[in-house]
Amino acid sequence: MTELSLATNRAADIRTYRSYVAGKEVDGDGWVYVLSPRALLDDAFASLTIKRKLEQGRIELSEVPPGVVVGRVAKADPRSVAEALEGAAAAAPEWGAFPLDVRVEAFSAGIYDRLVEHAETVVEMLVAEGHPLELARWEVSGMLDGLGPASREFYRSQMQWEYHDAAGRRLLVRRQPDGVVCVNPPANAPLSSALLATMAIAAGNAMVVRAPRSVPLGVMYAMRELVAPVLAELGAPPGVLSVLCGDPAPMLTAWVASPHVDDIMYFGSSENGIRFQSSCVEAGKKPILELAGNDVVVVWKDADLDCAAEALTESFYGSGQLCMIPNQALVHPDIADELIRLLVGKAERIRPGYPDEEGVLLTPVLRNDRFHACLRDALDKGATLVCGGHGIQIDGSRSSSGMFLEPTVVRFDGLQRARELDAVRRETFFPLLPVVVPAPADDDLLLAELVAFINSNAYGLRNSVWAADGAVIDRFVAEITNGGLLKINDSHIGFLPRLPTHGGTGLTGGVFGEANYPILRTSHVQGVAISATGQRPRDAVFGGWRALQATGRSLTARSEGLDG
Repeated sequence: MTELSLATNRAADIRTYRSYVAGKEVDGDGWVYVLSPRALLDDAFASLTIKRKLEQGRIELSEVPPGVVVGRVAKADPRSVAEALEGAAAAAPEWGAFPLDVRVEAFSAGIYDRLVEHAETVVEMLVAEGHPLELARWEVSGMLDGLGPASREFYRSQMQWEYHDAAGRRLLVRRQPDGVVCVNPPANAPLSSALLATMAIAAGNAMVVRAPRSVPLGVMYAMRELVAPVLAELGAPPGVLSVLCGDPAPMLTAWVASPHVDDIMYFGSSENGIRFQSSCVEAGKKPILELAGNDVVVVWKDADLDCAAEALTESFYGSGQLCMIPNQALVHPDIADELIRLLVGKAERIRPGYPDEEGVLLTPVLRNDRFHACLRDALDKGATLVCGGHGIQIDGSRSSSGMFLEPTVVRFDGLQRARELDAVRRETFFPLLPVVVPAPADDDLLLAELVAFINSNAYGLRNSVWAADGAVIDRFVAEITNGGLLKINDSHIGFLPRLPTHGGTGLTGGVFGEANYPILRTSHVQGVAISATGQRPRDAVFGGWRALQATGRSLTARSEGLDG
C-alpha cells in the first residue's frame, strides 16, 4: 500500500468532502488541503508552501505534483455551524424515541460491519494522517473491540433495567439521552476519537463533530462513509449527524453559547481543558473531557520481566505522542537493573521511517525543544541517561536537526523525590520514559508507597501492574483508586471488549472525570414506575409503613429509643 493510491494531481481524483450539515453537503469558505506524510517528511518546507498557496487560491491543484495532496475538506462558515446545531436540536427528540435495540444494537452493529468491510481503507486513512501502519492497525483493533458483539451487549445492558414489585408495578431504571452532543476530536488521533464518540448517538443523542483543520480527512471519511450510511439505513432523521471542519476557537465558542447544545466532548491539553470545563458549566453544558495522561506502570519483583519490558516499550509508540501510553515506570529495586537491561535492548530496535512502511513505530516530533528541556531537567536533578537522548533522521542517523527522536530512558533512584522531575510530574508528549527505582524497603511498606504514589498522581488515565503473587495483585487492585482503567500483566495500550478505552480522573477528565463510555457519559439516569389501573395513590404513599406494621414490630418512636 502506498499513499500514491490516494491522490493524483487532479481534483477529481483526490478525496473531497464538503461540510455535512443535517444530511446535506454544503459548500464552505474555501478548502483545507491535506498533505501526504511522505511529502512532508521528504520536504516539509516545500510541501507546506504548496498547502498555503492552495488554500490562499494562489495556485490550482493541477499545478501540484502527484502524491503531495491526499485530500481536501471544505472549511465551514458560521452559517453552517449554526445550521448544524439547529438540525441536531430538531432531530434529537425523534431519534431519542427510537427503540433501544435500534439505537444501540443495530446502529453500532452497522458501523462495526462497515468497519470490517472497509478496514484496509480505514488503515489507509490513518496512515494518511501520519500514523504508522502498526499504530493504525492497533487503532482499528480498538475500534473493532469497542463496537463488537461483546461490547454491544454490555452497552445494551447498561441502558435499562426492569423490575416488578409486590404490588405489580413495573419499575424501570433507564438512561435517557442528554440531547445534542458536540465533539472536538484531538489532532493526534481524530478519526478513532470521532468514531469512539459516535456511541453518543447510540444513547439517543444528535451529534455535531468538528474535524480538526490540521487533519480533517479521517474524521470526514469515518463520519460520512461509516456512520452516515448506517443512520440513513435505520431511518434516522438527517440532523442526527453533522460534521464540519473549522477553526477551534470560533466553533467551540458557538457551541458553548448555543441554547441547542447539551454536552461537549473535548479532547485537548489539561491546561486548556480545565479552563474549558469552567466555561461549559457556567453556560449550563456538560463537559466530557479527554485531556492529558501521565500513566504509571509498576513492575514488582516477581514479574515476567521480558513481558514487562515489552509493555514499557509502548511508551515510544508514535514517539510518545499518545495520551494512553506508559509515561513512567515504578520498578522494584531487586529487579531494576535486569529490567532496564531488557528495556534498553528492546527500545533500541524501535525505528523511524515513512508511516506506510512495515515495522515503523516512531513519528516526527515537531517541538523537540520540549524534549531536550525535559531531559536536561531530569539529568540536572539526579537522573541517569540510560539510552537515547538525541535527534535522528528518518534513516536512524543521529542529527540535531532530525525530525525524529531516539527512544530515551532515564533512571531515577528514590520515590519520594521523583516528582521533582518534570518528566515524572507532568505528561510528556515525546519518547522519554523515566524509570523510578524506590529505595530498598520491606515489601509491605514498599507496596503501600507505590499505591500512594499512583493515587496521588494529578492525572488519572491508565495504570498497569506487572506481578505474579496473587496477594500482591489483590492489594493493587483493591487499593488503586486513581484512573479510568487498571490492567494487570497485560499490554498497557491494548484494547479489550467491554472495558473503557478512554476517560479518567484528575487532570485527565476534570472534576467529573471517570472511565468514558460515551453512551453513558452523554445520557442520564431516569426512574419510571408503571402501575396497573385501579391502584389507590394513598396505598402507594403509605405502602412501606403498612408493610412494616404487618411484621408485628412496635412502631412507636419511644420503642426505638428515639424519643429523646
